[in-house]
Amino acid sequence: MEKKQKKSIILIFIIFIIMICFFEGMREELGTTIKNTEKNNSDNTFKIISSTENKDIEEIIQNYAKKNNIDVSIDYAGTIEIMSKLNNGEKYDAVWCSNSIWLYMLDSKIKTTNSKSTSINPVVFGIKKSKAEELGFIGKDVYMKDILEAINQGKLKFNMSSPTQTNTGATAYLGFLTTLAGNPEILTEENLQNEELKDQLIQLYSGVKRSSGDDEFLQEMFLKGNYEALITYETSLINMNKQLEKKGEEPLYAIYTKDGVSISDSPFAYIDNKDDAKLEEFKKIQNYILSNEGQAELVKTGRRVWFGGINENADKTVFNPNWGIDTSKYIVPVKYPSTEVIKKSLGIYQTELRKPIHTVFCLDYSGSMYGKGNNQLTEAMDYILNEEEASKNLLQFSSKDKITIIPFNHQILGEYTTEDGRNTKDLINKITSTSVSGGTDIYLTAMKGLEILSQEDLETYNVSIVLMTDGASNYNRLDELTRLYKQTGKDIPIFSIMFGDAEEEQLQDIADLTNAKIFDGKTNLLEAFKQVRGYN
Repeated sequence: MEKKQKKSIILIFIIFIIMICFFEGMREELGTTIKNTEKNNSDNTFKIISSTENKDIEEIIQNYAKKNNIDVSIDYAGTIEIMSKLNNGEKYDAVWCSNSIWLYMLDSKIKTTNSKSTSINPVVFGIKKSKAEELGFIGKDVYMKDILEAINQGKLKFNMSSPTQTNTGATAYLGFLTTLAGNPEILTEENLQNEELKDQLIQLYSGVKRSSGDDEFLQEMFLKGNYEALITYETSLINMNKQLEKKGEEPLYAIYTKDGVSISDSPFAYIDNKDDAKLEEFKKIQNYILSNEGQAELVKTGRRVWFGGINENADKTVFNPNWGIDTSKYIVPVKYPSTEVIKKSLGIYQTELRKPIHTVFCLDYSGSMYGKGNNQLTEAMDYILNEEEASKNLLQFSSKDKITIIPFNHQILGEYTTEDGRNTKDLINKITSTSVSGGTDIYLTAMKGLEILSQEDLETYNVSIVLMTDGASNYNRLDELTRLYKQTGKDIPIFSIMFGDAEEEQLQDIADLTNAKIFDGKTNLLEAFKQVRGYN
């Protein structure tokens, strides 16, 4: 009897093992099927990477795609970030960037074809109309020297997007270079070494009040704040004025400098991945964009689609003459230099020409940062403070910059400053040697940052606080922070980087208070620090 029982147990055990193997095989086969299905679905999607300014026309593209059974996905990024993503191997079927000059920044291994301009978008000075009248800019030709004179006299301050991270900032900068250099046949590296030209650009950028790492936030920041001018696309000015007038506020007046305006041509190009089906889908989308119907849709958003920028019959409700928009005059386009000169000029801007900054980094060393979190924080800050590494993305600090580090948990753990943004060895040592422990108080460290920057001369420095935290604050001092911020009477943005279990609502309150924004570092803290550097 015992032998029969043993045999039965062994038999049951063998059957059990066979069943496990069978179901494991079924699970693997099912998993493979799901993966293949996901891969096929992904492969069937036509993927576009686009500059952020095209967000307002995504609906136009998606409506066409649905009618023609094309599955389209569009990812948005800043112009420089797009080039970086593609050069780093991220796969897309088409690129829709701001300006054709950036396609030449792509590695030779990335082959783009069928590139065609889809619209024309001038980069303009948008100045509050009363300020433009005060400066005498209405009803007359305005040259770059007139803008420069107004800045030198302290009569004009402006907001802008970063020249090293955005198309509007970069192309405007190239326009300033060219016009202030006297509009040479072609801008050369020799021009870039002209000390008088450098001095003029330093004077020009001394007028910067706030800068942004993307054009979308530039608009949001301007509409929420109390500012008098900005550099932006003509389309952005049109859209902003619609919002301003709807709120009963004063509109912006567009200034097109007589000696040259930076023009973006919005090329839509195919990325050749040797897929004939994707090429056919690309051609359908591009043909629609360039069709009479597609072009008419773009015009409604404020994009110029006519040759030479002249159209006396343009819709005046869109291209409103009261906003300084004159479609009957030819705009003199700036000639862009070679790729090498562009790269060189952006490097010079970052290290020599831009207005100096003072950035305060408030870094969370609470107990929850132990291990992986602290390692990622150290890695991110080591990159940001490393001139050689940060310069690869034109994010390096200059010798004129100040940097302050405030490590914190439930209290302030220290305060360390360098007045030479390239001399960061001691700061890195403090960051790596500080231990994690205790709770979290984001308000205390933010207030400390405000106290430091409120003593700064904002005519000399642009200032900002970067608050990085991985958890909810154990203390609620928002009212106290609000009172202190209002008492300073200065425009000091507090940008936040979320990590771990950070409380977004708390950080959003701080962003709303200081006209700033939040960056998500939960999946990649280093990338979040890279992004925030474009805003300060």
